[in-house]
Amino acid sequence: MKILGVEQMSQERLTFEIQHGARFVIFEYCVSVFVMSFKRPSPIYFLKGAETALGRRLGFSLISLLFGWWGIPWGPIWTIGSVFTNLRGGRDVTSQVLSALPVRA
Repeated sequence: MKILGVEQMSQERLTFEIQHGARFVIFEYCVSVFVMSFKRPSPIYFLKGAETALGRRLGFSLISLLFGWWGIPWGPIWTIGSVFTNLRGGRDVTSQVLSALPVRA
């Protein structure tokens, strides 16, 4: 999965940022086509310390609200879940990303 926000960042800088509150998060969105609904994760975003990613949270929630709710039965259920997750700040996947990153000597 693609990670956005760490391009050209050294491992030392990444470690420093994480020690000072940075985290990796994903947002969710739901899209329905007729009666089929799809719940998908966004790319992984690297958020520094106090960064809230308000635009991303609202953007993915808006996609769900506009295109996700009308697929019965999962559309409304997944739309509500996606919006709830996004408004709480997304899903923190920092530990999973750190465990998957290669360790450089």
